[in-house]
Amino acid sequence: MVAGSLAAAGCVSVADPAYVRQVQLTSASGQALGTVGLWQSAGAVSLRVAAAGLPRGVHGIHIHGVGRCDPPGFESAGGHWNPAARKHGLNNPAGHHAGDLPNLIVSANGVANQSMVLSGASLASLSDADGSALVIHAAPDDLVSDPSGNSGARIACAVIAPPL
Repeated sequence: MVAGSLAAAGCVSVADPAYVRQVQLTSASGQALGTVGLWQSAGAVSLRVAAAGLPRGVHGIHIHGVGRCDPPGFESAGGHWNPAARKHGLNNPAGHHAGDLPNLIVSANGVANQSMVLSGASLASLSDADGSALVIHAAPDDLVSDPSGNSGARIACAVIAPPL
């Protein structure tokens, strides 16, 4: 009875795609690498990357402005998600792109299992009409250089599309 009362009162289920999403991460060759979980929190989107088969080391990771991941280079994802037209880099004194994230750490066996927070974002803004994409780059992001922190080629991508 309590669950029915909560649903009737308009509470949102944690499985509601407007608040919780899981998207598939793929390589440039189309190989499934894992998933990215996204969920809405107060004034931010929390992300959890769970992937295997990535090159070991430190990699730039960003939200890009278009929800397309056409291989091999994922250029279809566009540039970094940057609605306020700021400079790149979490450490940039002039501010940073809305889609800038901390570097992703991949273990020696190619596994990444890392949480991060995209402050000031919402799942609704990431899942607008053209969506967005989470892109992993080949090299570390230096966290200051425009346009992408010298993070190199795009090696993995996940589409964040509007909910069905």
